[in-house]
Amino acid sequence: MRRMACMLWIALALIGQDQKPEKNPKPEKEFTISTTTRLVLLDVSVRDSSGGFVSGLTRDNFKVYEDGKLQEITQFADQDIPVSAGLVIDNSGSMRPKRPEVVTAALAFISASNPQDEIFVVNFNEKIYHGLPDQVLFSDNVQQLRAALWKGEAEGRTALYDAIEYALKHLEMGRRDKKTLVVISDGGDNISKHTFKDVMNSVLSSQATIYTIGIFDDDDPDRNPGVLKQLAKVSGGTAYFPNKLEEIVPACKQIAKEIRTRYTIGYVPAVEGKKNRSIRVEVSAPGRGKLIARTRTNYLFTEENNK
Repeated sequence: MRRMACMLWIALALIGQDQKPEKNPKPEKEFTISTTTRLVLLDVSVRDSSGGFVSGLTRDNFKVYEDGKLQEITQFADQDIPVSAGLVIDNSGSMRPKRPEVVTAALAFISASNPQDEIFVVNFNEKIYHGLPDQVLFSDNVQQLRAALWKGEAEGRTALYDAIEYALKHLEMGRRDKKTLVVISDGGDNISKHTFKDVMNSVLSSQATIYTIGIFDDDDPDRNPGVLKQLAKVSGGTAYFPNKLEEIVPACKQIAKEIRTRYTIGYVPAVEGKKNRSIRVEVSAPGRGKLIARTRTNYLFTEENNK
């Protein structure tokens, strides 16, 4: 985890799941979460036994454990907090017939997201392309993001690991403390310079929550759903595997909704301990039945954590 300034802006405008963002959202009220020392900031999703998102919980409903030891929750927020987000889109040759549906789904994600989110696009095949214009790191302009999604031709092989490495590094330049990647691919990789081990180390060192959407051809020899599942599980996101192309749009809308309903929980870890640390979050509330919390399962404690 990186040392954080931890300034979080809370949007007051409530926007329904399928509504488009208001062109002139209501003014925001500033809300500050700050610390003068190391801080682990968790992005936590809570669902009930039927799979529905659970809102209205308080700090007292949560327990956080690091390497089995109960931690004191020092920071907590339960509102719709803007994020820095990256759309990582497979643009290899196998994706050519699926591209219109993928772009439509990515735009559905943008439309259903917090209007204060800052977003970038990475298109990848054998090479990695920053979709936005030069010098534009992030954007909230739908037309600009639409053009970014259509940039380049769907051709060539698949450098998935290189694309995720690039996107994680780019995400560090975002102004928002909450950071997210949405990866749409078949999970295969046949040309990257980086390895899956490299990618997992980067995920453990990052703040990002990663959501993946796997789109497969039945005869695709490079399909690898396991990679997409692992990226999502370790980072605290969700992996989706639509049976039909028409199901990609609902999946993207679901991801946008989940991002906007997640809790933010922070704690200060001990300096002593191993480098790779496990995290477990428990949640309970009287009368709410069984609740399931999902967040990242591990992170790497580095020198930057101890500044």
